[in-house]
Amino acid sequence: MININTTELIEILDKTPENQNIMLVGKHGIGKSEILTQYYTQKGYKVVALFLGQMSDPGDLIGLPIKNDKSQRTDFLPPYWFPLDNQPVVLFLDELNRARPEVLQTIMDLALNRKLAGRTLPNGSRLISAVNDGEEYQLTDLDPALVSRFNVYGFRPTYKEWLLWAEKQKLDTRVTDFIASNPDWLDGIAADRPQFDTGLEKYPDRRAWKKVSDIVLPIKELHEIDQKIIAGVVGVQAAQKFYASASAAKIIGGKEVLLDFDKVKSKIAKYKVHQFSVLNDGVYRFLETADLSAADIATAADNLKKYIALLESSKNKEALAHFASVFSQGLYPKAVAYMVSNAVEVYQKLIDFVSKL
Repeated sequence: MININTTELIEILDKTPENQNIMLVGKHGIGKSEILTQYYTQKGYKVVALFLGQMSDPGDLIGLPIKNDKSQRTDFLPPYWFPLDNQPVVLFLDELNRARPEVLQTIMDLALNRKLAGRTLPNGSRLISAVNDGEEYQLTDLDPALVSRFNVYGFRPTYKEWLLWAEKQKLDTRVTDFIASNPDWLDGIAADRPQFDTGLEKYPDRRAWKKVSDIVLPIKELHEIDQKIIAGVVGVQAAQKFYASASAAKIIGGKEVLLDFDKVKSKIAKYKVHQFSVLNDGVYRFLETADLSAADIATAADNLKKYIALLESSKNKEALAHFASVFSQGLYPKAVAYMVSNAVEVYQKLIDFVSKL
């Protein structure tokens, strides 16, 4: 199975014909439904999410049987979600491999012919499913014939993509700073899980870190009770590490570098390579998401030049290489466009640096 990140998923959605079905394989809480809903809603589609693991029998999917007095045959009332206006929909079949076998049999005709109980989905409709993988789930084995009806991709969004999303959503900076410095904790560290799991243990995932942000956002200074509250969301070990991180001196952010460089320069100059790596991504995320005034655009351009000059010093060459590698990854197109328009000298330096790698 091929693995893809969020950027690649968007391109796959763009290029896959509407009559081909897509299956995404990944852990819960990594943003499958949110990304798909946002993508297709922006394109004007109605997105219908069906949680198959919650369906007790096929009637929950195809509708209830009713006698047709005219034909003396049994018909099925259309389910609540079925598009009676003949407008195409995106049908998102979540938890496909947690569905009962009899429900999966109903999906077979839907995946092949776009039909349910003889009723056809409107032309232009799309079918996308999501399945969970991992030993911690109670799963149903999928029929190879059903799997063959889907283009299958392992969905592995990167932590940088999540951080970019978090920046746009204005999550608490203590959460984003922690994940930027400890990316392994975004989806939990398997090695830290107990050998015998009661099934009630909490572990971090992307959805959980959003909850943590909602909790701590109005709290200026965290206390021990806050650590306990957070432990109920992401687990004890993740909460301990997050609390220690939030209580320590934080790494300078991209906003501070670009809008107030002279004030933070002396602190940045003492950074190690791993700290520069976190800061570099912060600079790109800020340029990608910030809505800058004309004055701030000029200030940021001037300070970006100063920051690159700092990285060009001999002891920071590795940090500059990292900044250039991020530049070439294509994750921050708005940031690159900003450089082209407002800091062409920096843009050219990065182009030259990348060409020599």
